[in-house]
Amino acid sequence: MDTAVKAPTPIFIFSLPRSGSTLLQRILAAHPAVATLSESHLLLPFVYTLRERGVYSEYDHGFTVMGIQDLCRALPGGVADYKAEIRALALRLYARAAGPDATYFVDKAGAYHLIVDEIFELFPEARCIFLWRNPLAVAASLLASWSGGRWNLFHYEQPLYEGLPQLVAAYRQRRARVLALRYEDVLLQPDEALARLFAYLELPYDPALKEQFAGVALAGRTGDQVGMGRYRQLSREPLDKWQQTLVNPLRRAWARRYVQRLGAELLAEMGYDQAELLAAVAGIRPSARYLASDLWRRPFGVLYRVFEGRIARDKVRDWRAGRRLVVHR
Repeated sequence: MDTAVKAPTPIFIFSLPRSGSTLLQRILAAHPAVATLSESHLLLPFVYTLRERGVYSEYDHGFTVMGIQDLCRALPGGVADYKAEIRALALRLYARAAGPDATYFVDKAGAYHLIVDEIFELFPEARCIFLWRNPLAVAASLLASWSGGRWNLFHYEQPLYEGLPQLVAAYRQRRARVLALRYEDVLLQPDEALARLFAYLELPYDPALKEQFAGVALAGRTGDQVGMGRYRQLSREPLDKWQQTLVNPLRRAWARRYVQRLGAELLAEMGYDQAELLAAVAGIRPSARYLASDLWRRPFGVLYRVFEGRIARDKVRDWRAGRRLVVHR
């Protein structure tokens, strides 16, 4: 790579899955100064080489971390040298993926809440956008998008219960240097919200971007393929759809508990009122929709989380294929 090529400044979008981050990414990518691709997840495996927990693999991840720690002790600058190389590698890859004309490169992934603090440490010059959405709408969208409405939130316990507080804590610590937007404001008051966004990036805002994003097809197989195919323009339709999903008694009870668990202070930091959310849940017209499947999928989800159903599933596949079963460590 030509070392004279200047790396674009990274833009990171921090949000929970199903919060509108792909929409915002496409709007950004419609600007000629911004490059991106779908979701590379590039930084996750590198950051996790310094974490003893969080990875189960065919190799012994714990020993790998020990080896990396020993390597860092041999470096003149220790761990700081290792992190500097992660940063340098990422910037070189961003530059190659972006091309020579891009001022910014958007790197976002739904799981980046797991490493939000490390990203701030690695890229102090980055422009960071926190995108909030009504947490109940996030949960309903997870249900509607990936399992046809059937209960599946046991797959998303980490982002819903731990990831959101992690993001809010990171935002509180750095609010002076980041930008926070609400998904609802992007849909209801797009010019105002997007003008703030591009002012933060020190780029001119063209209102035509509200339509031009429809022509942006993000390269890559990850990211929100559902939303890209469904919405070709800014639409208010998603705002109240959550009330059509969290309809039966079990789901309404879950929604109340979830809002209460998040707490009024955290929700207010995101721009939402706990009492209003609870009132909205109370106002949902009761229905038995999804109730039959919820009655068994809810307890199934507990077992799935305890016994790691995906690992068990993969072991059954390996056994059927005649492969030797191995221990993941």
